[in-house]
Amino acid sequence: MTNRLSQETSPAVATLSDLAKLANYSLMDTLHCDPDAKANGADHDPRQVFTGHYVPVNPTPIKDPEYVAHSKDLFRQLGFADSMAQADGFVRMFSGDLSQVPDPLRKIGWSCGYALSIFGTEYNQQCPFRTGNGYGDGRAISVLEAVINDQRWEMQLKGGGRTPYCRGGDGRSVLRSSVREFLAQEHMHALGVPTSRSLSLYVSKTERVQRPWYSEGSRMKDPDKLISEAVAISTRVAPSFLRVGQLELFSRRARNQQHPKALEELEKIVLHVIDREYGEVIDKKLGTAEKVVLLAREFRSRLTSLVANWIRVGYCQGNFNSDNCAVGGFTLDYGPFGFCEEFNPQYQPWTGGGQHFAFFNQPVAAEHNFHMFCTTLLPLLESDEDSLQQLSEIRSDFPKVMQAQMEKMWAAKLGLSAFHAELFDELETLMAQTPVDYTIFFRELSSLPVDIEPLKKSFYKGSSYTADPEGMDKLWSEWLAKWQSLLGSASSKQEISRQMKLVNPKYSLREWLVMPAYQQANAGNYALVRELQEVMTRPYAEQSQDIEEKYYRLKPSKFFEVGGVSHLSCSS
Repeated sequence: MTNRLSQETSPAVATLSDLAKLANYSLMDTLHCDPDAKANGADHDPRQVFTGHYVPVNPTPIKDPEYVAHSKDLFRQLGFADSMAQADGFVRMFSGDLSQVPDPLRKIGWSCGYALSIFGTEYNQQCPFRTGNGYGDGRAISVLEAVINDQRWEMQLKGGGRTPYCRGGDGRSVLRSSVREFLAQEHMHALGVPTSRSLSLYVSKTERVQRPWYSEGSRMKDPDKLISEAVAISTRVAPSFLRVGQLELFSRRARNQQHPKALEELEKIVLHVIDREYGEVIDKKLGTAEKVVLLAREFRSRLTSLVANWIRVGYCQGNFNSDNCAVGGFTLDYGPFGFCEEFNPQYQPWTGGGQHFAFFNQPVAAEHNFHMFCTTLLPLLESDEDSLQQLSEIRSDFPKVMQAQMEKMWAAKLGLSAFHAELFDELETLMAQTPVDYTIFFRELSSLPVDIEPLKKSFYKGSSYTADPEGMDKLWSEWLAKWQSLLGSASSKQEISRQMKLVNPKYSLREWLVMPAYQQANAGNYALVRELQEVMTRPYAEQSQDIEEKYYRLKPSKFFEVGGVSHLSCSS
């Protein structure tokens, strides 16, 4: 206890100079730099990048940065003093100005290219050159790798300015989307879902950009006007930001023999992934082929677990392309995401996403990304028939492994020792017909109600319920009785309820709650952002009565079908 308290009162990292001592730039030091890059990092115009794993890029600082928020939990985990978040040097660095960082911190960051696959189909046309050589981190610039308590962390500025991959954009993120991502990452971590993390969020007091967005109350699918928004930089943190799409880029080049070092670059980045993300489970002494097979098996395990967790907490990625799929098996890129409220298996928050990325279709989307991942590894195994066969089996078994993860998750949400298919199918039908609020329903069920009255707190009462309320109540009562008969004995029900409340959160990050927070933040008031941060980083806790009345309630009818709340066309 004494050691822990002493660590809390005397954080290991109290200044930027303390942080500098922990720097360790593994990606830039071990992988290939783009040979056409500018040494000074002044590389802000769209261009083709033909080879190399990264491009050195200077971030573009936002003007007159102001502190909005930082993750107290992550600061504590990293041993950072809270005071650092508002210290001049820290603010300067993490709002994009590396010019004055102390040695051995580097005054240049880096961005990476990647390829794009959508639901298992390769694309090149999103690249402005139609070659695939101009697609990548358009506004994300990594500025630091550091080893802290034996764990490697990469820190990346979202909205850090233009890079060679900007495709004509301005390289900026706006405060609206930055608030959403900052809150979502910390909420997901608190929910127990693997995710990139939020370090800090700064907004410019003077720099603004034009963005398409929705008029107040608009029910249009797409934004109907341009608005002026404050620019912001959020720093996201993860063991790495290596993506399936990144490996795909190098595999495509190797497959097509685009340059003499293409196969070597593929092998180097795959081995780098293994060191960065799987070093604890894959023996460094093994040969490349053995490592690659183990990588596929381990990634399958993480990816299937991740997607089951997404569905457990009601999260829909919205845009689960291969370039938004982290090879480390965690949630990455909070763009057009959303949390399901009125239950609908086909819930999709992004108007451009299509049903292939809908809520209950995420396991299939993950399978497509995994197949693309396995395809990227094939050039490394061409001369090893045994390894190719093992990889093929790992790939083909994905649906079976995914189904097992899903059944395990549903059993836990329902407090059962094993998945019961018939019970679940009946529940899914009732949830959709009523319909229910996804989060509130499972939380109320976690108290093991003896009748359906507590469950009615979650009912939106759609057309099916309105047409025959007595009939629907009867169906619900019959389902509840069947479910209760499958639970354990009375003596164990208190423990079942406790366990269910550990997997069924009370609070979820609802868009109609986030909207006033970023609107107030745009006017310089960050109180609601910070309040949401406090509430949403304790999603399983029974909080105060005031918090419960404010945040544990059904979506108000006035927000249904409203653009920017019920659906998004973009989030930049």
